[in-house]
Amino acid sequence: MVAAIVSVGSEITRGEVADSNADWLAARMTSLGFEVIERVCVDANRERLAATLGRLGASTRVIVATGGLGPTGDDVTVDAVADALGVPRIIDASLAEVARWRSSEASETRTLELPAGARWLGRAAHERAFAIRLGEAQAIFLPGDPAAMEAVFESAALRHIIGLAQPLDVRARLRTYGLSEAALDARLRDLAGPQVAFGFRATTPEVTVTVRTLGRDRADAGERLARVVEEVRARLGGAVFGDDDQMFAACVGRALRSRGLTLAVAESCTGGLIGSMLTAVPGSSEYLLLDAVTYSNASKERVLQVSNEVLLGHGAVSRECARAMAAGARRVSGSDLAIAVTGVAGPTGGSAEKPVGLVFLALEGVGGVTERVARFEGDRAMVQRQAAYLALSMVREACAGPVPTALSSVCG
Repeated sequence: MVAAIVSVGSEITRGEVADSNADWLAARMTSLGFEVIERVCVDANRERLAATLGRLGASTRVIVATGGLGPTGDDVTVDAVADALGVPRIIDASLAEVARWRSSEASETRTLELPAGARWLGRAAHERAFAIRLGEAQAIFLPGDPAAMEAVFESAALRHIIGLAQPLDVRARLRTYGLSEAALDARLRDLAGPQVAFGFRATTPEVTVTVRTLGRDRADAGERLARVVEEVRARLGGAVFGDDDQMFAACVGRALRSRGLTLAVAESCTGGLIGSMLTAVPGSSEYLLLDAVTYSNASKERVLQVSNEVLLGHGAVSRECARAMAAGARRVSGSDLAIAVTGVAGPTGGSAEKPVGLVFLALEGVGGVTERVARFEGDRAMVQRQAAYLALSMVREACAGPVPTALSSVCG
């Protein structure tokens, strides 16, 4: 069943706030089996909103709108719905209980007015929400506050539209690292068809792959989904690190735990991001022994015992410094593995020889060292994030190989 989502608010159209309500509603409606074909944002203008609702009432079967329901009765949404239907605003008899909830404010009757024919959905007077038939569509109007919107949708609004859902499709989400959208699409394109579709959502450096399958019913679609996901995993291999909301650092933690290995981290340009990602995972104390943020040359010398000769001869941003940082972190902590990162996160500090985005990484194990050199694009936060992911990826790769075999250098 086709559906549309309408967000009402001038602050949204001006870009002053993010449209998080529409994101939540789109995901929730899709999960229920609705086909969301349009998302519309309309400023707080009565005429424009009425025209939009009239159009959607003729082209969709479900409308879910949020916002424009003022707490003092200054309701552009109520007025626009009444205009679109050509009906007056009235106080429905069912709102008598709501009026009693309002105690001393009960005289402010305009806050209880709805378009004629509407049904109140809110559990309290501040949760202003209603359902009404709008042309060919069943329409739900919800408050703009995200918490109140979600609560009313789940507790009261859903029952008005759930019978219209057609959940004949099922979905799975796989989180990947190391392959671009283009590379993922090239590997999976031939699997797509009338009953199988793929979606890609990049949040650099991750890409989430959504697999959607159709069937005669949900059981049939689910069986097809299981087969397709198995094939996707086979084709993508280690690029897939988790399902849905699983974190990359959690995948790395599982790899360390499965091999019984401990880890130390030495960070410079990432400023503690690697350690933050690792310690966000419950139980990370089982394998993470140290996270040393040695941002200055002095701290690299004092904490990790990076020699003055290395710092003067090669600089803090160098493969030699990364190797020395990893060795120092492993020596100080007594860990099995140590990963070190140093580079130029920007936006300043770069040079022709060492431009912004240049990062050196070194991982030391019992048998040797692996090095990586990368040049990342993007702003400071993006460079740091990509460097942190590459560092964790190196740890994950080390856990997959034999331990304690010497680790070969990729830098020569």
